[in-house]
Amino acid sequence: MIDLPQCSLGMELGSTRIKAVLIDATHTPLAQGEFTWENRLQNGIWTYPLEEVRQGVQAAYAALAADVQAKHGTSLSAVGCIGVSAMMHGYLAFDENWNLLVPFRTWRNTMTAAAAAELTAAFGFNIPQRWSVAHLYQAMLNREPHLEKIAHITTLAGYLHFLLTGVNALGVGDASGMFPIDSKTGQYDAAMLKKFNALAAKQGYAFDLHTLLPAVLCAGADAGALTESGAKLLDPTGVLQPGAAFCPPEGDAGTGMAATDSVAPRTGNVSAGTSIFAMVVLEKPLSRVYPEIDVVTTPDGAAVAMVHCNNCTSDLNAWVHLLAESAALCGATPDKSTLFETLFRLSLQGAPDCGGIASVNYISGEGVTHFDAGIPLLLRRPDSKFSLANFMRAQIYAAFATLALGLDILKQENVALDILLGHGGIFKTPGVAQRYLAAAAGVPVTCLETAGEGGPYGMALLAAYRLHRRDGETLADYLQTRVFAGAAGETVTPSPADRDGFAAFLAQYKTALQAERALTE
Repeated sequence: MIDLPQCSLGMELGSTRIKAVLIDATHTPLAQGEFTWENRLQNGIWTYPLEEVRQGVQAAYAALAADVQAKHGTSLSAVGCIGVSAMMHGYLAFDENWNLLVPFRTWRNTMTAAAAAELTAAFGFNIPQRWSVAHLYQAMLNREPHLEKIAHITTLAGYLHFLLTGVNALGVGDASGMFPIDSKTGQYDAAMLKKFNALAAKQGYAFDLHTLLPAVLCAGADAGALTESGAKLLDPTGVLQPGAAFCPPEGDAGTGMAATDSVAPRTGNVSAGTSIFAMVVLEKPLSRVYPEIDVVTTPDGAAVAMVHCNNCTSDLNAWVHLLAESAALCGATPDKSTLFETLFRLSLQGAPDCGGIASVNYISGEGVTHFDAGIPLLLRRPDSKFSLANFMRAQIYAAFATLALGLDILKQENVALDILLGHGGIFKTPGVAQRYLAAAAGVPVTCLETAGEGGPYGMALLAAYRLHRRDGETLADYLQTRVFAGAAGETVTPSPADRDGFAAFLAQYKTALQAERALTE
C-alpha cells in the first residue's frame, strides 16, 4: 500500500508525449502513464488542437491510475500535491471568458522575426522568436483582428493549470519564456513592461501587458488546489477527489533543471527530445546580448543562460522508422526500444568523425543558426565509408551539433560549468548519446538513473518540494540533500579521440549548413 496524501504527481505535455509520474515521499517513482501525440503544420503554423490537450491529459492520467492499481493494489483517489508542466514559449491567446482566439502557436514556429528584432533592440535583452511577447507584438505588426478581444495570454502549462485550479499563474521559470524576469524581484521586468506598452501604443494598441500575463510564483509557493471540475477533467470516472494542493506550473526547461539537480551556479543540464536545450545557471550576467542565447530563470528565479535548438531527434527518429520498415520486409519486427538500443550501440563502432558523413537534422527553422525553415539533409563525400555504424553516429552527432555551436558562445563568455547532466529519451541507452554530448560540449556529462524519466519526474519533484519542504529550505538544498544525495548515476568524461572526431564532424556540419541555407532560401 502507498500513502497517497504523501505522494506527488507530475504531468508534462511534451512535444511527442503527455506523461504523468507519481512519486512517494522518498521521491521514488511509483507509477507512470503516457499519451502519444504530435504537432501538426496547419496553414503554415505548427500547432496542437486544445481538445487534444484534454484528451491526452485524460489518457495519460488513466494510464497512470491503471498502473497504480496494478502495482500497488489501490485506486488513485487522492494525491498530496500536483504539478503540471509543458513546452515553454509559444502563443495562447484568450478572450475574457477563456475562449481561444487563434490556434495555439507553438515554440516551433519561426514567424516573428520582425517583432523579435524590434523588441530585442528596445529592451537591450534578447527576445527569441518563440517567446510569447514576440508572438503578441508580431500580431500587432500584422494588425491581427483577434487583438480586439484579447484578455489573457499564457503558456500551455499555464492553461492546463487554470483548467485544473481556476488560478491564472505560472512558475517563474515558465514565465521567463513569456517576458523577461527581473531576478531581483522575481517578477516581470517593470521597465521593460513600460517599454512594451509604449511600443504597443505606437502601433495603436492601448495595452497594459501586465494585465494580460499570468501571475508569477516562485517554486514552493501555493498555486491553488484541484477543483471539482479539475478533478473531473483529469479523471472522468470520478475516483479522483478534489482538494489536492498545486505547486506553480513550470516549463520543460524548469522541470529539466529539477530532474537533474541543476539549479545552483556552475551547474547545467541538457534536455533532449524533439527539441534540445542546455540550461547553464549563471554566476554573473553575460557581457552583452546574444541573439543565440536566451536568459531565463530557474524555478526559484536565478538567471540561466539557455541555448535552445528547435531540432534534435525528429530526423533521427524518422531514419530509425525507415530502418524498421526495411527490417520488416525481411520478416524481422523488433520492438522500437530494442531497435533504438541496437542501432545506438552499433554507432559506437563508427569512426569518431563519422567517416565523411554529415547530417543536417533541420525539420523546422533554427534560431541559433538563423534559419526560418528547415529541410533535412544527408550528405557524404565520395570517399566516405557509408556504413550503418557511421550513419547512426552521424545522426546522433547531428542531434547535438547546433547545441555545440551555441555552447561555444558561453565558452567565449568564460561561463563556468563544472558538469552537464543529460536527460530525455536519447540518453536511455547508457554510454552512447551521453558520450557524444561530452565530446560536443567538452565537459563531463552525468546521466542519473532517472534520466529517461525527464521532465515529468522533475515536475513531480517540484510538487514534492511544495508538499514537504521545511521553512527556509531552498530548492537547491532540497534537491541536493533530500533527493539526489547518493543518487546513482554514471559520468562520462570526453576522450581526446571523441572530441577531435566531433570537431571534424562539426566542421563538415557548418559547411553543410551552406547547402541547407541555399535550399531553404
